[in-house]
Amino acid sequence: MKLALLSDIHANLRAWQACLEHARDAGADRIAVLGDIVGYGAEPAEVLAEVMALAEKGALVVQGNHDELAVTPRATAQTMEDASAAWTHAQLDDTQRAFLAALPLTQTLDDVLLVHASADAPRQWRYVDDSRVAAASLDAAAAQCGARYVFGGHVHHQMLYYRGTGRELMRFEPQAGVAVPVPPHRQWLATAGSVGQPRDGNPAAMYALFDTGTAQLSFHRVPYDNLAAARSVRAAGLPDHFAQRLEQGR
Repeated sequence: MKLALLSDIHANLRAWQACLEHARDAGADRIAVLGDIVGYGAEPAEVLAEVMALAEKGALVVQGNHDELAVTPRATAQTMEDASAAWTHAQLDDTQRAFLAALPLTQTLDDVLLVHASADAPRQWRYVDDSRVAAASLDAAAAQCGARYVFGGHVHHQMLYYRGTGRELMRFEPQAGVAVPVPPHRQWLATAGSVGQPRDGNPAAMYALFDTGTAQLSFHRVPYDNLAAARSVRAAGLPDHFAQRLEQGR
């Protein structure tokens, strides 16, 4: 099985469709959406409709913090993210909001645990951005369901952590398109990056592909029309900062 790992789409329809096409061309036969389907971007209803259609066909989907916020936005917006959540809430219909509200925080598939943030406290939306937090997430996943692999997003960067012969985790920064052996006798945690809001200075969309047959994990960057996506954000009246992120990839 080849499992496509797509996270932090952030209502960016062009990036989402580009990554899906790339994954299918690479042989993906199962889809996992790791949260933050909406937020920031200009096409929440369109992206969510496609995610819901895939879920009906067996895609695995977990909830992200922006998904939660879009269901119940704050009464008074204090940040740009709050304003985006209120705008997103108004773009969605009742069925779409109910779908987001019902999403689980984690999903399991064989020895894989899927989560948006950290598996030890998924509702706290903690960023898995160092070895300490990654270790806590891996330990929780192993205790909960015996998972050898934890795949998530939230941090908008692509990173791989693994536990070697000792208890301390090693951190590895992958190269796009280069398959990394991830044998199951070790424990592995990967952040798949962001489909719709890269923040490493490269505007190309991100996703990852896990081949269970060969025990290899590949991280990908997919060019798409990010300038058109930025124009859509401005046309929707969303904060210009969100458009600049798409233009600059940061």
